[in-house]
Amino acid sequence: MSLLLPLPAVLPLIAAGLSLALSRLPNVQRTLGVVSLSAATASAIAVLVHVQDNGPVAIDVGAWPAGIGITLVADVFAALLLVISSIVLLVVLVYAIGQPGTDDGVRFFHPVYLVLAAGVSLAYLTGDLFNLFVAVEVMLMASYVLITLGGNARQVRSGMTYVVINLLASTALVATIGIVYAATGTVNLADLASRLDEIPGPVQLALGAMLFVVFGIKAGIFPLFFWLPDAYPTAPTAVTAIFAGLLTKVGVYAIIRTQTLLFPSDGPSTVLLVVAALTMVIGVLGAIAQDDVKRILSFHIISQIGYMIMGLALFSVAGLAGAVFYIVHHIPVKTGLFLITGLIEQTTGTGALRRLGGMVRSAPVIAALFAIPGLSLAGIPPFSGFIAKLALVDAGLADDQSVIVAISLAVSLLTLFSMAKVWAGVFWGQPDEPPPLAAATNGNGDGSSTLSLPHTMVGATAAIGAVVLAVSFGAGIVWDLSMDAAVGLTDTSGYRIAVLGVAP
Repeated sequence: MSLLLPLPAVLPLIAAGLSLALSRLPNVQRTLGVVSLSAATASAIAVLVHVQDNGPVAIDVGAWPAGIGITLVADVFAALLLVISSIVLLVVLVYAIGQPGTDDGVRFFHPVYLVLAAGVSLAYLTGDLFNLFVAVEVMLMASYVLITLGGNARQVRSGMTYVVINLLASTALVATIGIVYAATGTVNLADLASRLDEIPGPVQLALGAMLFVVFGIKAGIFPLFFWLPDAYPTAPTAVTAIFAGLLTKVGVYAIIRTQTLLFPSDGPSTVLLVVAALTMVIGVLGAIAQDDVKRILSFHIISQIGYMIMGLALFSVAGLAGAVFYIVHHIPVKTGLFLITGLIEQTTGTGALRRLGGMVRSAPVIAALFAIPGLSLAGIPPFSGFIAKLALVDAGLADDQSVIVAISLAVSLLTLFSMAKVWAGVFWGQPDEPPPLAAATNGNGDGSSTLSLPHTMVGATAAIGAVVLAVSFGAGIVWDLSMDAAVGLTDTSGYRIAVLGVAP
């Protein structure tokens, strides 16, 4: 395990270096990327199996003890997210290889993408705050390049907003980590869980609020989400898909990890419940107001983050299990919806609803691929979105939190309405204006197209759909893992023993 645990982060990083050296050999770059991410996914699955059977596992890099050196640690929560993230990273890379113009002639796409993959994996595995900051920065530095890939004016303008906001958030994060170290003398998460009890309550409260805010910016919670809807839709589809599926979830992971380990609560947190409710409501209302598929889906990211924060806010095993299940469900669903949007744009040249229509007849494969994650996001049974929302509703009612339950149900109905709006606008009816590629394809202006989509793009999108179905119809297995993760988040003794070697 000492060799296996670092592999999900180390393999993509080594492959990134080799890919950069082989930048003039694009086919070799592509093969290297797929092979390295496949191996990383296999190692992530092995880590999950091990921690499920044996409990949390930790290693001290370079044999330096925890608190001094770098500690990598995995419990069921980290390993489960590591597995689903690795699968999505692999599938999106295959999609990018098949999408014309994404990596053709862009020799740095593959090295940068692999660096992002390494950053995501390291964020899940790191056992201290400073290296969590390093992992997030590795991920973000790669994202700064990817979000401006292509370099048109609108893309660069939106990308600059994304860069500036995240740089400010990163500055605030490293300052907060410095304050934590000054107050406690450590940044190791397991060690902090004990030392925070030794400092005054108001100081603990301030540190918890600071960490929540800086990670909340990266997660896109209310009112810190303002950068997201403008930044994500302008990037290339494969890049937008991985950002939508993973980057905000790393922020949510950091929030859940730090709040449960360092600042546990004996019962529901009113402040977090209010934040969750506002995030849900503002996000879904923003989605309803949009007329572009990518912008609708971008606002849905915000709304769905609210459900995850709701599970955390309950601070119960059932609530946290619901939050973990929701994250696992949402990563492939949101990624898949953005990949399908890429197919729509590849076929028609636009994502504007007023210029789309009738694709259920002209592109039935795209319609079928959209239906799977679309129904899941809307919470229609038997898909995973319904199970995730039902779990959170049940947990909320068990804790007598009927207000947040009512809000979550209302938001679910509004989500269904907005997804029906996309379905009707894209796949039924006729466009108000002809899409850009209509004249070039068949000239009848009805949005249909004779362009053939690359098989690799369609296959990768179908693979994501298969993952969504696997989470849905394997919900029993995923729920058991989510419950194990929640138990580990509420009883942190196993995590701390794995890192420190002694009982807390």
